[in-house]
Amino acid sequence: MICEIISIGTELLLGNIVNTNAQYLSQKLAELGIFVYYQTVVGDNSERIIEAIKIAINRADIIITTGGLGPTPDDLTKETIAQFLKVPLILNNEVLNNIKNFFRKTKRKFYKTNIKQAYFPENSIILNNPIGTAAGCIIKKDNKYFILLPGPLKEVSAIFEDSLYFYLEKFSTKKLYSKILRIIGISESEISAKIPNLLSLSNPTVAPYYLGFEVILRLTAAARNQKQAKKLIYPIEKKIREKFGIAIYGEDNTTIEDEIYKLLKKLKLTIAIAESCTGGLVTGRLVNVAGISEFFKESIVCYSNEAKIKRLGINEEKIKKYGAVSKEIAIEMAEKIGLIANTDIGLSITGIAGPGGGTNKKPVGLVYFGLFLNKKKNYTKQIFQGDRNSIRQKASVFGLDWLRRNLIN
Repeated sequence: MICEIISIGTELLLGNIVNTNAQYLSQKLAELGIFVYYQTVVGDNSERIIEAIKIAINRADIIITTGGLGPTPDDLTKETIAQFLKVPLILNNEVLNNIKNFFRKTKRKFYKTNIKQAYFPENSIILNNPIGTAAGCIIKKDNKYFILLPGPLKEVSAIFEDSLYFYLEKFSTKKLYSKILRIIGISESEISAKIPNLLSLSNPTVAPYYLGFEVILRLTAAARNQKQAKKLIYPIEKKIREKFGIAIYGEDNTTIEDEIYKLLKKLKLTIAIAESCTGGLVTGRLVNVAGISEFFKESIVCYSNEAKIKRLGINEEKIKKYGAVSKEIAIEMAEKIGLIANTDIGLSITGIAGPGGGTNKKPVGLVYFGLFLNKKKNYTKQIFQGDRNSIRQKASVFGLDWLRRNLIN
């Protein structure tokens, strides 16, 4: 079965909100083996909604709409689709009672305008909304299925998990299973060059995606059940892991900071950080992880030279001699923060984020990283491209990945 998602709402076209509904539904439909070839966004306008539906029914078996089921005059979805299908809107008293009960339970005033939400195209299958007043519905006409869902993602997901998944399951002849491998330190073009044969497979498929500062490889297989799909993916995953090794830092929804936490926990090591150009970005990523306080002890943002001297005790003459952006200062920053915090690891970052401050010898984007690990000193450097914020973000991710690789080794 082929499905098309039509997201309705002028706020989507204006960019006021992100279309998270289409992302969620596409993922869930893929799990069911229902393929989404097109997604459409259209404003709150009956004529344009009808045009979008006319196009969709010529290329899809199932049309799912999101949005436009509210109580206000610009919520037009049910009225427009009823008009297109030439069926009347009928009051559903059960839904009306549910809406009134919702207002009573939440101690909010019920307005007559909300009665509009209890009208549905004739012969609709009602999809109850467990957390809101906008129930969805399913209409079958001429072997096409029209599924109307509300706009808020929480309500879409609640309806999908509560009832729509089980309705759509009957259309599922194959199950799709996907696994994500997350890679840092290798570009998308380099990945494509190293595994061209794997990227041309049809089942399972291997697709690379660049997500800011890392590349993900999505491995997807179609089979009668998930167990068989996993068997198809396993040998391909093995080849990819052999090819890229330590550059693969994790799977599925993990993050680089999650993996750092796992390593710190496994090795029973504590860490402190001294940041200059990244201004706390590395620290911010680490403290996103629940439980990190057992291992992460302290952080100092020593942005200025004065802060490096005052907070870390860096020798002023050393800064004058080598410059704040240098391997010598990066190493000393890492050592000093480790000693101050009495931790097993001291990590430091110092660099030139721009747009000014660069020279021929030390260009914008130059960043030094220092590591003080079990009393041993180490450093590395990178030159990052991009604007100020991009350089800072890239440096924070690289710093964590460099730490990860050192902990593994």
